Amino acid sequence: MWQYTGFYNIEIGNLIMIAIGCFFIYLAITKDYEPLLLVPIGFGILIGNIPIPLPDPATGEGGLRIGIYEKGSVLNYLYFGVTAGIYPPLIFLGLGAMTDFSSLIARPKLVLLGAAAQVGVFGTLFGAILIGAYFPSLGLTEDPNGLLGAQERLLSAAASIAIIGGADGPTAIFLSSLLAPDLLGAIAISAYSYMALVPVIQPPIMRLLTTRKERLIRMPPPKMATTTQKILFPIIGLLVCLFIVPGALPLLGMLFFGNMLKESGVTERLASTARTSMIDVVTILLGVTVGASTQATTFLKPQSIVIFALGALSFMVATASGLLFAKFMNLFLTEKINPLIGAAGVSAVPDSARVAHMVGQQEDPQNFLLMHAMAPNVSGVIGSAVAAGVLLAILRGGG
Repeated sequence: MWQYTGFYNIEIGNLIMIAIGCFFIYLAITKDYEPLLLVPIGFGILIGNIPIPLPDPATGEGGLRIGIYEKGSVLNYLYFGVTAGIYPPLIFLGLGAMTDFSSLIARPKLVLLGAAAQVGVFGTLFGAILIGAYFPSLGLTEDPNGLLGAQERLLSAAASIAIIGGADGPTAIFLSSLLAPDLLGAIAISAYSYMALVPVIQPPIMRLLTTRKERLIRMPPPKMATTTQKILFPIIGLLVCLFIVPGALPLLGMLFFGNMLKESGVTERLASTARTSMIDVVTILLGVTVGASTQATTFLKPQSIVIFALGALSFMVATASGLLFAKFMNLFLTEKINPLIGAAGVSAVPDSARVAHMVGQQEDPQNFLLMHAMAPNVSGVIGSAVAAGVLLAILRGGG
């Protein structure tokens, strides 16, 4: 009996991960940093790091068959929704059902800010490739399943890490589950951590790259989108985006479908279910299982530190890219845009839009940027999914 207790099987790594899980819960409750994500993930980390006897790695015998990586366990079945990429499209369905694209429809040129923010993704891609190539000891060139060559494995790992810059947890999970499933835990935790820390990371970058005069720019209220425009948008958006990048089909297909349920006016019951009960259930399952996947034996590795560092760099570069492109656009626009909304080009909806609004109001309490910032914010959701589709097509399509 003693050999099956947690006290007998405890390792220092378990204690470290339990402390990290408690810290996530602390941030969620006391700082209100994305509590709907950090509470399930933090508690999942606690679940995943309860010390239990594991099967013998050589023979597969022993253990209790309850761990998240043990075939046939309940947690393993729930985790299948992550590894098979099932949960992310369902999250996008609910997201589409709760998203109002009116601000983007009214000012379609702001979609460029969402596209500009993806520079962080592709910039980090090359950085991850260089680091993995020069430091093979990090394990980014070694496929644990032995199916990929060193070069192909490095590209897959780099692409999975780079997508963190989109600040879109479901997209990061979707892509890494297909390209580098062994890195899924670290990538998911990194992506959701930076999503939660948007109010901490973005404001210093926004103040550094803009002048007070730029932050004081007031933008006229956007025009109201018509009902017809709202109904046509998900249809046109689906066809345009997916004819260009079919690899984004699972994510953008569900995003635009959810938005059609919302805007059609005849499927409110379905839209309500998608944006409330369904997305809540999927968020719970996704958060807990992603958290539980961070067992100390699989998570506490040098590559996890690299993933966190590159993820932070990717997110900061994405924020800066959106800001700088907004300043670039102002060189050619007679009606200037406030560069702060460029930081909302990352797809942390709606937190990055709120942060842009908050920083603007610190300079001028009567400057209301939220609706303007939502345009690049929702275009960032589309942009990160498109970026994932491009990477998937190149790496899975043999390019």
